[in-house]
Amino acid sequence: MVKFAGYSLITSFTPFRSVILEKNCRLAVNLCYKNLNYSRSLSTHTNKDILHAKADMVASHYLPPWFSVAPMMDWTDHHYRTLARLISKHAWLYTEMLAAETIVYQKGNLDRFLAFSPEQHPIVLQIGGSNLENIAKATELSNEYGYDEINFNCGCPSPRVAGHGCFGARLMLDPKFVGEAMSVIAANTNVPVSVKCRIGVDDHDSYNELCDFIYKVSSLSPTKHFIIHSRKALLNGLSPAENRTIPPLKYEYYYALLRDFPDLTFTLNGGINTVDEVNAARREGAHCVMVGRAAYNNPWYTLGHVDTAIYGAPSSGLTRRQVLEQYQVYGDSILGTYGNNRPNVRDVMKPLLNLFWSEPGNGLWKRKADAAFLKCTTVQSFLEETIVAIPDTVLDSPIEDAPAGRKDLFADVNNLLPPPYETREEEVLYA
Repeated sequence: MVKFAGYSLITSFTPFRSVILEKNCRLAVNLCYKNLNYSRSLSTHTNKDILHAKADMVASHYLPPWFSVAPMMDWTDHHYRTLARLISKHAWLYTEMLAAETIVYQKGNLDRFLAFSPEQHPIVLQIGGSNLENIAKATELSNEYGYDEINFNCGCPSPRVAGHGCFGARLMLDPKFVGEAMSVIAANTNVPVSVKCRIGVDDHDSYNELCDFIYKVSSLSPTKHFIIHSRKALLNGLSPAENRTIPPLKYEYYYALLRDFPDLTFTLNGGINTVDEVNAARREGAHCVMVGRAAYNNPWYTLGHVDTAIYGAPSSGLTRRQVLEQYQVYGDSILGTYGNNRPNVRDVMKPLLNLFWSEPGNGLWKRKADAAFLKCTTVQSFLEETIVAIPDTVLDSPIEDAPAGRKDLFADVNNLLPPPYETREEEVLYA
């Protein structure tokens, strides 16, 4: 049983569709925000006041997003989030980015894209798009599912998104539109809104240009929370993977934003791989920290220490064997839910392939998994075929100490801060 919006909700790994359509969960959300609906005609000032109220309401139900798992295309799907929540009860989880057009045009098939089980709270929906009408419709359609926040993607450098799609990181070059989009999102949802962006795009990478973007978007919309990937995006010539490694990290830009925009909340993203490094960033003053690939590639040792080392809360106490037992019930309950044999065993088991990272038996486990995918039709049979590769000492041992982080990651960051930003009101007035 979990508490949400003051209501007790019975949660379990029952068949996927029945869990995600649980009416009492939606009723809790609707009642919780019953008096907070507002129209687009309200002033920006009034919108900001209501967004503050929404943020306070969400904050009262969950611990703060001091640690979150980044939205990652093809990775942070429902299966991965189910695994993540078994390991950490308090990490904030993000969906993959969903294009507004996908949500609108799949109106009759929304469960496949938007549904999630109640255990996944707190959870943030990330959407992307460049058409205000579709962004508004997509946001409205998502309300029924009870997300805790709506995030707008202004950071993805993929050519499919920033190029042909004309959204993602490219939108940082049009802060006026982003402000309009955020106002539209806020006007069509009952939960807080946020923006995820880079520190710059191509040659538009100065600290002042980043500040101009933050200032304009926050002035033209109710947005109070920005997630800052501390690398710029290069839209021509680099792949998405290269955009995560080649442009240099500039953590000093992030910390300067804390100085220059004290009324806003900022989450730090980029290059942070361990809980130790998360805490190091927070000791330097970071409001919140988002981790991406490390939380996927090494979920046990990354997520396994979030509750205790970051939130000071008890550990889930589960061993990896117990995680697998619970995940098996979930996995077998959703096989074939979408039709046409999707999801299949390979889809469901994909997030678990890194559960034994660096442990004895990990290599054999993955080789057995490759063979099992060819013949197993249930998660139970898959695990029976493969789990013999992992020693009992690994399966049944509690989580060990968290890996140490890099000691110099934020060394001297406060001595590298750029000069303070000088707000230019006329840029907002004439944007």
